[in-house]
Amino acid sequence: MASDNNGAGSGTEGVSDRLNVTRSAVGERLRHIREHHPEGAMTRAELAERSGVSLRTIAALESAEGANVQVDTLIKLTHSLGIRRVAYLLDADVFAQVNRELALSVQLREARVAGVEAVLLRNSTGISDDAASTLNNLLDAIVGAARQAKGKLQGDASDTGR
Repeated sequence: MASDNNGAGSGTEGVSDRLNVTRSAVGERLRHIREHHPEGAMTRAELAERSGVSLRTIAALESAEGANVQVDTLIKLTHSLGIRRVAYLLDADVFAQVNRELALSVQLREARVAGVEAVLLRNSTGISDDAASTLNNLLDAIVGAARQAKGKLQGDASDTGR
């Protein structure tokens, strides 16, 4: 019976090469997000505490050779970094897309502080002034509703604690 390996090399050599490349890429991507996280750079120890993944595992993943990693470890790491797409560590396209989204969120947060979110939205997305204004109003409403809900939940929690 003939095997179809889609030009990925022959037998275990091709698989072994692919595993090595993937392990190395996972380590590079993990190191990148750890060092360039929107909330600020973090040490391996901080990531270990935040994710529940051992410092030894994180160091092994970030090493030049990389390491085998279990799916639950990938999920813990990405989730603890605020990234919901596990493929972030595995797929170059997802990695690039999520990094663009993270950069935009940082710009929006900085712009909000500076009070220029409508200009930034218009410049970065090419949307009209009206659409940017509508989106800005919706974002303000969402943030306001979230703050109210948080206040109510905190109030309920303190009422039940009495």
